[in-house]
Amino acid sequence: MKFKHEFVEFIPEQLDDGVLYISITYATVSHKCPCGCGHEVVTPLGPTDWSLIFDGVSVSLDPSIGNWSFDCRSHYWVKKNRINWAKKWSEERILKNREYDSELKKSYYQESDLIQDHDAVEPLKLNWRRKFWELFK
Repeated sequence: MKFKHEFVEFIPEQLDDGVLYISITYATVSHKCPCGCGHEVVTPLGPTDWSLIFDGVSVSLDPSIGNWSFDCRSHYWVKKNRINWAKKWSEERILKNREYDSELKKSYYQESDLIQDHDAVEPLKLNWRRKFWELFK
C-alpha cells in the first residue's frame, strides 16, 4: 500500500483512506489505519515521539507505528510514502515499549529543563534509542 501525503494546517474531521495528513503547525500526522479497520491514527511529532522526514517527494515516519489499542493491533513503518508491515509484538514487548516511552519522556523533559543549548539534547536522544534496542536484544 502507498500513502499520498498532504500538508495541512488543521487535520480534517473526515480522513480519506491512503492519505497522510501532516500539520507542521501542530506537529501532528494523522491517517486512517492502513489495515482497513477505519481507526484514525495520530502520530505526534517531537523529540520523544515520531520524526518526519520529507525528501521533497515523499515522507517517512520514525519509529514504527504500533496500534496496540486497536482491535487490529496493526504494526508498520511508513517509509517513502509506503507501508512496510512489521512483525506483531507480544504483550510483553508492548508493555516494555510503553515503559520505555514513559521513561524517555520523563527523562527528556526533566533534562531539557536543565539544558539551554539545543545541540546538547541530541546525544541524550541517541543514548535512549540505544538503550531501547538493548532491551530487545
